[in-house]
Amino acid sequence: MSESLDIFSPIQLGSVQLKNRVVMAPLTRTRAQGHIPNALMAEYYAQRAGAGLIIAEATMIQEDTSAFMSEPGIYSDAQIEGWREVTDAVHSRGGKIFVQIWHGGRACHPLLNGGKTPVAASAIPITHDEVHTPEGKKPYTTPKALPIEDIPSIIDAFRQATINAKAAGFDGVEIHAANGYLLDNFLRDGSNKRSDTYGGPIENRARLLLEVVDAVIDAWDASHVGIRTSPLNGFNSMSDSDPVGHTTYLAEKLNSRNLAYWHLMRSDFAGNRPVDVVAPARALYQGNLIGNMGYTQEEASLSIANNDVDAVAFGMPYIPNPDLVERFRNGAQLNEVKAEFLYSGGAEGYTDYPAIA
Repeated sequence: MSESLDIFSPIQLGSVQLKNRVVMAPLTRTRAQGHIPNALMAEYYAQRAGAGLIIAEATMIQEDTSAFMSEPGIYSDAQIEGWREVTDAVHSRGGKIFVQIWHGGRACHPLLNGGKTPVAASAIPITHDEVHTPEGKKPYTTPKALPIEDIPSIIDAFRQATINAKAAGFDGVEIHAANGYLLDNFLRDGSNKRSDTYGGPIENRARLLLEVVDAVIDAWDASHVGIRTSPLNGFNSMSDSDPVGHTTYLAEKLNSRNLAYWHLMRSDFAGNRPVDVVAPARALYQGNLIGNMGYTQEEASLSIANNDVDAVAFGMPYIPNPDLVERFRNGAQLNEVKAEFLYSGGAEGYTDYPAIA
C-alpha cells in the first residue's frame, strides 16, 4: 500500500522539483517603482520561500498595459535586473519561483498608460468597479476591440516576456488567463462578442490563449510553463454561459501540450461555486492540477490524498503569514491580514508580518 500524500509531500511539476505541495498564489501588491521590481519585493518573496512554489504577481508583458499603477513588468532590461534580485533572494533560501505573465486588457486605463485606450476582445467596459489612477478612483473606460491584425504582436509580447523571465532567473512562467484580463476576456462568452475567428464558439474564443501557450512553450519549453484560469470568477464584470464546457475543452487541448501545471480557480473571490469545475477538469486533464480558492489546510491535504488535485495554491493566507508552511506543519495560529496595507506601498503590511519563533 502506497504512502498517502498530503500538502507536505514533494512533487515534480514539469522540470521543477518542489519540496512540498503548498503553492503561493500570485498576489498583486503594488510595490514596484516605475514598474521595476526592487529590494523590498526581493525581501517579501524571500520571506515566503518555504512554499513549494511561489507564483509571483501579475507582471506586464509590454509597456502601457498597466492596470494597478505600481505593478511590475518584464519587458525592459531594468525589470529583468530587478527580478533577478528577487529570484536570487528566493533561490538563496531554497525556494522555487515562477512569474505570472499578464496583459491587463480592458482593466487597463488611459490615465495609467499615457492616454492609450485599452484593448479587449470586444468594446465592452468593466462596470462593476472603479480603477485607482493618479487622479483618484475613476470608472473604467470602454476598450477598443483588439484588431485582428494586432493579435500577433500580443502573442509576440508573451513570447518575449518568457525569454525575459528565463533571463531573470525564474524557474518558469505562469500564463495569466484568469480574472477577466485579456486572455480570459477572449475565453469567456460574456465578454467576447466577436464575429471573426477569435469569437463565437469555444474553439474560436480559446484560440488566442492556445496561440499564446504555444508561443510561450516555443520560447522556453512546456516543462517550465503553467497556466491559470478562473471559469467561475465574476471579477472585472466577467461571466460565461458554460464554465464547465470551456473548462473541459481546455483540458482536452492542454493535454497535448504537456505543461508543468494547470492552476484552476474553483470559485469567485467571494467563495461562490455554483458548479464544480475541478472534478470535470481532473477527469480529462492528464497533467498536474493545482486547486485554488478557499482551501483550508485540512481540505487541501484531503484533496491531495484523494487525488482530486496534485497541489493547492493559497493566496490571502500568504500575505500575513510568510512562513505559512511551517505554521501548517506546527498547527500554529495564523496572523490576520492588515487589509488597509494591501496596496499601500512600503514595508508596512508587506514585509513586517512576524514568523513563528
